[in-house]
Amino acid sequence: MKSQVNYLDMSAQIHHVTEPAVRSAIQALQLPAGSCGLDAGCGIGTHALWLAEAVSPGGHVTGIDISREYLARSEETASKSALESQVSYQHGDMGDLPFDDDAFDWAWNADTLWPVGGKDPRPLVRELARVVKPGGIVAILLWSSQKLLPGYPLLEARLNATCAANFPYADGTRPELHILRALGWLQQAGLDEPQARTFVADIRAPLDDAARGGLTGSFQMLWGKAEPEVTPQDWARFQRLCQPESPDFILNLPNYYAFITYSLFWGRVAS
Repeated sequence: MKSQVNYLDMSAQIHHVTEPAVRSAIQALQLPAGSCGLDAGCGIGTHALWLAEAVSPGGHVTGIDISREYLARSEETASKSALESQVSYQHGDMGDLPFDDDAFDWAWNADTLWPVGGKDPRPLVRELARVVKPGGIVAILLWSSQKLLPGYPLLEARLNATCAANFPYADGTRPELHILRALGWLQQAGLDEPQARTFVADIRAPLDDAARGGLTGSFQMLWGKAEPEVTPQDWARFQRLCQPESPDFILNLPNYYAFITYSLFWGRVAS
């Protein structure tokens, strides 16, 4: 349980870092005030609260997740928010949503449609479309790139080329399942007017504790298992730059700047 709690805390810290990009993506959708939507794979519930804010006044967001630990954190966070009455959470599988057809005005999914183990995300997009009313939006948001090691472009490129950084695609996943092919997923799900846009979360010093925690967690999430795939020299550089106890920890740079991008893909359920 301790490791799970630590992972939940790290998720909250990463959301703190990526918040500007995610909020910009939500704003771009122009969700109608008073509408009711679904946050499928809601995780710790942060996005559900931001979505509820976007559809205020009078809107409502239902979050669903397969992890009861995530849902417990979602409910705890919501209970401390002024938006508590505008969100609700329930346990369920995104691949078999426990909702009737046309139950929501729109659906949102963030960072869960990775084709891990070659799993095809396209049936999940069709399931999202099933529960959205005709004319409503289905939106998919995915972390798409990052530049986190300023001054070390070759090291970062080599780390990014490892299976550790590309775990959903490390098993020869078919090209059409890569996240930047998600416009095709929308089209194959029968959605009209498919669109795509990328948003940037700029990160610069001075960093607060949450940002430092989120970035430190991101280093480990992306590259923490890359040792077998890089040279001993590159692994030593990674450890030197990305471990908080190191005197050369890169987040201690007084002029640190980095960015993370999120790509948004969305379309409308056919009328």
